[in-house]
Amino acid sequence: MFEWIFKLPQAMAEAAPAAGAPGSPDPASPAGLISMFLPMVLIIGVFYFLMIRPQRKKDKKVKEMLANLKPGDRVCTIGGIYGTIKGLREDDVILSVGHSDTEIVFARWAIRNV
Repeated sequence: MFEWIFKLPQAMAEAAPAAGAPGSPDPASPAGLISMFLPMVLIIGVFYFLMIRPQRKKDKKVKEMLANLKPGDRVCTIGGIYGTIKGLREDDVILSVGHSDTEIVFARWAIRNV
C-alpha cells in the first residue's frame, strides 16, 4: 500500500545530480555555504527592517510620551475615556473625567495619546 514511501529516498538519490556535476556547488565548499546561508541572512535582514525596527521606533515614541505626561494634559485612555490629568504617581495617573470632575486612577500604560 505505501511502497512508494519506501522508494522515495532511492528516487531522490537517483534524481539528485552528482556532487561533481558541473553547475552544482559542493556543499562543503565556501561557495556552497554562502549560497545556502545567503537567503536566510537576507530574510532576517528584511524582517528586521520591515518589522522589528519600526516596532522599536514606535515603542520608543510611546515610552517618551508616557514619560512626558504632566498635570493639565488632556489624554485618551485605551478604553476610550477622555480626561485631564490631575496628578501623577510612579505608575498611576489620576484623571479628572466628566462635568463633575470625577477622579479616576489609571495605570500609566493605559494612556493611548495626549
